[in-house]
Amino acid sequence: MHIAEGILPLGWAALWSAVALPFVAFGLYRLRQRSAGDLSFKPLVGLMAAAIFIISCMPVPVPTAGTCSHPAGTAISGILVGPVISALVAAVALLIQALFMAHGGLSTWGANIVSMGVVGSFAGYMTYKGLRALRMNLTLSAFMAGVVADWATYCMTSVQLASGVRGKSPFLSLFGKILVAFVPTQLPLGILEGAMTAGMVGLLYKKRPDLLVKMRVLKPEEVAL
Repeated sequence: MHIAEGILPLGWAALWSAVALPFVAFGLYRLRQRSAGDLSFKPLVGLMAAAIFIISCMPVPVPTAGTCSHPAGTAISGILVGPVISALVAAVALLIQALFMAHGGLSTWGANIVSMGVVGSFAGYMTYKGLRALRMNLTLSAFMAGVVADWATYCMTSVQLASGVRGKSPFLSLFGKILVAFVPTQLPLGILEGAMTAGMVGLLYKKRPDLLVKMRVLKPEEVAL
């Protein structure tokens, strides 16, 4: 859901950058805080950044919306390292993609951080936590987190595009058109992202449940069960 360079007017691009900046700054603070007590945490965050970079690097063009569809990877990072640090690693992945692959853009970096890094990470994390609190199965909770994170990201992208390019057109009408334009690609990709998130969390649970405890995804007694 990377919005391409030049799509948003300068004022809107600056606004989304201002919204994204506190999350990136707080993500840096939380990374330093957690790394101070655990030297292995930074390499894990680096791994998450690489995963987001690769997963979100497979764009499917959506010409009618002026952007693209793809899995985002922020559900898995939101679950494993928390939504604030996940927003930071998404920002790093988005910056590298904008600089070296012309995927997204520098002027739209803030908007893309907000939609993919912030909204995607928090939607995935809160879905996972909410379903686990209702005692839903681990992998099913992860699956739903992946689906919701992906679809929430594309809804936010639709809001950003409709706000920025609508001119004198009614916002809701344009928002609906952009949303519908995404449907053929993003609906199946969201389900794919859910399956991918569930697979990664399920694999970790089978092979390295200690890591899930260390990353505060599960409590020790949940692994013992």
